[in-house]
This record gives sequence, C-alpha cells and structure tokens, in this order.
Amino acid sequence: MPKVLITETVLRDAHQSLAATRMTTEEMLPILDDMDKVGYYSLEAWGGATFDSCLRFLHEDPWDRLRKIKDHCKNTKLQMLFRGQNILGYRHYADDVVEYFVQKSIANGIDIIRIFDALNDARNLETAIKATIKEGGHVQAAISYTTSPFHTNEGFAQYAKQLEEMGAHSICIKDMSGLLKPYEAYQLVKTIKNTVDIPIQLHTHYTAGLGSMTLLKAIEAGVDGVDTAISPLAMGTSHTPTESLVATLQGTPYDTGLELEKLDVVAKHFNKIREDYLASGLIDPKVLKVDVNALRYQVPGGMLSNLISQLKMAGKSDKLDEVLEEVANVRQDAGFPPLVTPTSQIVGTQAVNNVLFANEGRYARVTKEFKGLVRGEYGRCPAPVSDEFKSKIIGDEEVIDYRPADKIAPEIDSLRQRVAPYQEQDEDLLSLALFEQVAIKFFEWRKQQKYNLDANADVANGVHTI
Repeated sequence: MPKVLITETVLRDAHQSLAATRMTTEEMLPILDDMDKVGYYSLEAWGGATFDSCLRFLHEDPWDRLRKIKDHCKNTKLQMLFRGQNILGYRHYADDVVEYFVQKSIANGIDIIRIFDALNDARNLETAIKATIKEGGHVQAAISYTTSPFHTNEGFAQYAKQLEEMGAHSICIKDMSGLLKPYEAYQLVKTIKNTVDIPIQLHTHYTAGLGSMTLLKAIEAGVDGVDTAISPLAMGTSHTPTESLVATLQGTPYDTGLELEKLDVVAKHFNKIREDYLASGLIDPKVLKVDVNALRYQVPGGMLSNLISQLKMAGKSDKLDEVLEEVANVRQDAGFPPLVTPTSQIVGTQAVNNVLFANEGRYARVTKEFKGLVRGEYGRCPAPVSDEFKSKIIGDEEVIDYRPADKIAPEIDSLRQRVAPYQEQDEDLLSLALFEQVAIKFFEWRKQQKYNLDANADVANGVHTI
C-alpha cells in the first residue's frame, strides 16, 4: 500500500480559516527552506482568498509572493485553490481571462491547481481544466462537499467520474465546512474509488471536532492524500494537525514517511506567529473552539471568521448565533448551494442583512450577488428554487439556464487598455481583472513606495531635487 500523501495548508487555508488570510509573505519566508525539506506531497500556498488579501490588506503583490515561495521551495510541489470560472474573484470571467490566469499561475510556480465550482456545475470548470492541461499543470478537480436532501454519495461519485472524463488528474473531496463525519467519509471514499481510476484527496476542516477521525476513516477506505495544518495553526475552523496524523500513521501500512523532528522545526516558527495573532486579536478565540452546530449551519472556517469580523464592525457581535441560524434558512431558500467562495459570502451576507434589518422583513434588503445566485449567474443550484421565491428576489428578470460564461465577451483587450497607466509586469493585468479598484489602489501605493525609495536614495547620495 502506498504511503499517504500530505498537503500542508498553513501557507493558505489554515491562516485563511483562523486569521482572515492576514499572514504576510515576510512571516512565511524564514521557514520555507525548512518546509521544503519535510517531504510534503505539496504546499497549498496560493489562491483562495490570499490574492485578494495581499492586494487589499497587506500591500503585497500576490504574484511576487508566489515567486518568492517558489524560489525557496524547489523540491515540493506548490498548489493553489482556483474557483473555476470565478478564478479567485467573485464573479464569472471571460474564458480568455481564465486561460491567461492559468498560464501565468503555472509560469510563476504553481504545479497543482485545485479547481472547484461552488455549485458543482461542471460547465464552470471546463475552461480552467483545459487551460491547466495545456500548460502542463496537474488538474485536481474538486467536489464541493455538502449535505442536503439533494446530495448523495452516488451523486458525488458520478460528478467525480464526469470530472475524470473532462481530464482531471486527481479528485479532491473538498469538505470546506467540516461536515463529513468519519463513517460517512469511509463510505464516500469507497464509492468514489469504485467509480474513478485517478487518485483521491480529502480536504476537511476541524470546525465540528471531527477532522482527525474523518481523515483516519478516509485513509482506511483508501484515500490517497489528505490536507493537514501544522499544529499551531490547526484545529478550530482550520484542519487536523499535521504532526498528530503523521504520528498516528507511523509504523502502519499508511505511514506518511514524514519525520516529526522536521515538522517540529516548522511548528516552532508558526507557534510564535500564533502567539502574536492571539495577542493582537487577529485570531479570535471563537474560531478555535469546537462547534458541533457547524453540522447544522454548514459554515466554512473562512466564512465564519469573516462573519465574526462583519458583525464586529457593525457592533452586533451578539447576533452571531442568530446569523448562523439564518444562513441555513437562506441556503435552503436558494436551492441548497454548497457554502464555499463565492456562495458562502453571498449567502452569509444575505443572512446578515436578514438579521440586522429584520424589522424591515426578511429579504427586504437583497444584495446584487444574491439576486445573481437566484437568477443563475453563478451556475445551476443543486435543488430547484421555487418560482415564488424567484419572483420575490428577482421579479421578472431572465433566468440563466446556459453556461454563464457563454455570454461574457472576451475581456483581455479592454483590460490591456485599463492597466496600461499602472503596468509594471504582465500579471498586473490579471490583478486588475479580478479586483480592479483594489488593484489600482495597490498600483498607486506601489508607485509611491518606489518614488519614496528613489527620493531617499537621492538624498543619501547627496542629490538634491527641486
């Protein structure tokens, strides 16, 4: 039996789940050489919310982050999370933008692209899968796992088969909310393994306290690889601790081959970061506790930390339980979409509106994005949405029943014109494509920083400008 492969998430999903994606590149760099020596199958180091967070909050170029990580990690595959036709943004983009983004991601250091669609609508993965294959990358196509009266193991297995036929090199069961219980994981992995011929990886969270048990049963069922997080940034809304699983599997047919001594070096670095985050409030203790109610709410770790942040800013932290209850209601109304970006933000924000403005009535304030979800702008929801609810949310607007991107005109040429005043690298076009206003602010900040550096250098060299 081959060893179980370990994907380490601390550079992306672990801090996205616990600390709202605020880890800086500077905090990562000192430990990367040691991480490269551990023997991980891959490092999940990019994608997800990191791109937005770099530009919006950290004054960092996400492409520069990727290149720096790659410079230090020559022996370990780098992996990213890619939202299909949404790329790393919150809407569908034209096919030419998706293709260019994949090209540049692989050119800058990504080896494995984990591609998913929030609604499990395979039409939204077609372009990204084809582009990744064309560029020589590894396609890990993901199933967004959820539970509802409309989701079954057999249905997930058939979706996995469809993804395999589309060209996927491996399948990821993406349990973003930690809903997958141990014995259900065993049956799901068995069902999918009996249906496809490519490797299966399991990604789950610790939110409901099930993570380690779920991974162990999946491993017994024959899963090929699992996602874990180094212990200081594990558990809570994050993942199973890497060291704990490695120790559990040592000396068994599933032995990972990783050494605890090397992992301890990594853990010591991130333990200091954890302490700093707790002291500064960047990690809220609420995201560290076990919450079995997550099985009801189906809220992913990143979504929970963002909901907490939203309510804090509104001065309504006491409304969290009420909002979580409303998330489940809104999800049912919208056709049971899995809660993962962007649907998690869409459903979550609408639930916040329903609670904060309850005196005006439920759905009195409907976001543009929620209207888009009900209308079909993001793809096909798993369950039918009632005509009555559609009418309430979108009135007599057209319902989209085709692949949404089919009606999006090519965007690259117009993007070239808009980015021209700011562009310093090819990749700037893609930053602008995904987050135009945020990217422009970053470009202007970057230009000012360069000006300040040049001015300081002139002063140091005795050059005076008027």
